[in-house]
Amino acid sequence: MAKPFTRKGSIQIAEIANGLIDPILARRAGINTLLLGSWDEIAGEQFAGCSRPERIRWPRQDGPDETGGGFAPGVLTVACEGARALFLMHQEAELISRVNSFFGFQAISQVRIIQKAIHVPTRKPKARPLDQAEKSRLASMLGEIEDPKLRQALERLGTGVIGRAPKQRR
Repeated sequence: MAKPFTRKGSIQIAEIANGLIDPILARRAGINTLLLGSWDEIAGEQFAGCSRPERIRWPRQDGPDETGGGFAPGVLTVACEGARALFLMHQEAELISRVNSFFGFQAISQVRIIQKAIHVPTRKPKARPLDQAEKSRLASMLGEIEDPKLRQALERLGTGVIGRAPKQRR
């Protein structure tokens, strides 16, 4: 494994994680984190939120093929939600072209589409505005903080924490 890029002795956590995850993904699914991370650009905005690559199944190679290259393109399995899978089937040639462009060679020759629910992370709801009692309670907690920047940061944090909790009725 290549040494991750360091800046003044620090290593990015993403580099460490990718170094650990990529061999497992390659062995189990034939894909890597770069493909997963770039899927939105590869699939295009029409399919980015409703599809994801599941695996690439490479054909078994017992020996060099007839062309002498020793490599045959694989089959990309893509999970897609509901009726969008039909539309993705119609875009199969475009998707194959985009994936092969991403890899820089003819990595896949076919796409297998399976209908499956795709978990798209949802955004957390915004914090509700604080009522006057909550504002005064927060202000009393922060009253002894002298540093204005620290007080502002703690006030933002407190507003977010209190505002996400359901309002208690008395």
